[in-house]
Amino acid sequence: MADSGMGFPLSKRGGFSMRLLFSYAFDWIALVATAGVAAALGHIEPAKRPFSLVNPDISFPYTEHELVPPYLLIILNAGVPIVIIAIVSLIFVPGPTVPKNTPKALVWKRKLWELHVGWLGLALALVSAWFFTESMKNIFGKPRPDLLDRCNPDLENVEKYIVGGLSWGNMTGQLVSAKICRQTDKSILNDGFRSYPSGHSSSAAAGLIYASLFLASKFSVTIPYALPSASSAAGASKHAAFPSRLRPAVDRYEPSRSATSSPATKLDDAAFEQNIEIQSLRRQSAAPPIYLLVLTVVPFACAVFVASSRWYDYRHHGFDILFGFLMGTTTSIYAFRYYHLPIRVGAGWAWGPRSEERAFWAGVGRLGYAGEDEDMLPGARRHDTGLSANTSYPPMTSGVVTQRPTQLHHPDHDELDDSHGHPSFQDVEMQRMHPREDRDDRV
Repeated sequence: MADSGMGFPLSKRGGFSMRLLFSYAFDWIALVATAGVAAALGHIEPAKRPFSLVNPDISFPYTEHELVPPYLLIILNAGVPIVIIAIVSLIFVPGPTVPKNTPKALVWKRKLWELHVGWLGLALALVSAWFFTESMKNIFGKPRPDLLDRCNPDLENVEKYIVGGLSWGNMTGQLVSAKICRQTDKSILNDGFRSYPSGHSSSAAAGLIYASLFLASKFSVTIPYALPSASSAAGASKHAAFPSRLRPAVDRYEPSRSATSSPATKLDDAAFEQNIEIQSLRRQSAAPPIYLLVLTVVPFACAVFVASSRWYDYRHHGFDILFGFLMGTTTSIYAFRYYHLPIRVGAGWAWGPRSEERAFWAGVGRLGYAGEDEDMLPGARRHDTGLSANTSYPPMTSGVVTQRPTQLHHPDHDELDDSHGHPSFQDVEMQRMHPREDRDDRV
């Protein structure tokens, strides 16, 4: 399958791959369906945990006007990240590494791909946090800090509602059931038992921290670090927007996973690696500008503000807020890495599309969703499945090596070669399991 510069997926015949397009449409359908389930869970009556009428932790006043009402929460945790992703993808992608002769159609395919994947990852983060939050709220049924004000308990008949322990006929800390409440608005009462975890905190962290990660990735905002072997092996040119246009001998638009390097490319790579080896460690990295760091931190700061507002409004206990924020942070990081390369070595790019043949299923025995089934045929040239632009992460070895497909051969396995002179499957697997001892032929 040709992905046309990691843009919209194309079929082997050059047209749009309807199978692959439908697979990504199915991703959206799955997310929408999960969001529908989460919304339905929010209307189910939660479990109502017994409480004490003399508990000061649930004796705070009920705040009718929240600091961050639901409509503002939706704007902040979804609307703002959607706009940020759109602006960055449509204006700053694919960046300054685009060759002058690159067709505009190819550039826009890359823009739209980054936009689509950016929104898809955001939806995954938000829907995951929403689903788990609503599920846990119903199961735990933890009282909010303002429950007693919502409840309006029947103080004259306390002994009728005591659960567990001894009934002494006075308020000395016995637990009572929610049946003691005389609140006529069921929605207000039910919401009073949805304190754990905080939905504002989880959704704000999921959407806004995802936006911070997206900005940090696109603008290379990270703590300075020494180049890992994966980045050194990749080479600066292979992180460009369209690295294959710098090497027409490989492919016109994007390097295939089976392509070999031209002599010119080998010389360029050798010069790059030599430069990495001889330059001092302190010159391998530098701190990003402060204004970019501030720009990246702004969404995260907004998430902290939203979470803090729940304490200000007496809507959640401290642990509820912290756990919700942690859960949202986890879903944001997971969703971002699900669709994007690591910030430190990815040069701001999202992963490319799945292959046409593995759009819905990879199965056992395949290394992922980026290869083709023809790679498994006997006598086929072995592809480094999962490579993008001839790089891999994490590195297979500790040294500076290039991850370009090479002739894999072991002198002790001559009898395993097939009739066409290609190494057999066993020979390839053994070669990939053991690091090459001789690096003299490194390119």
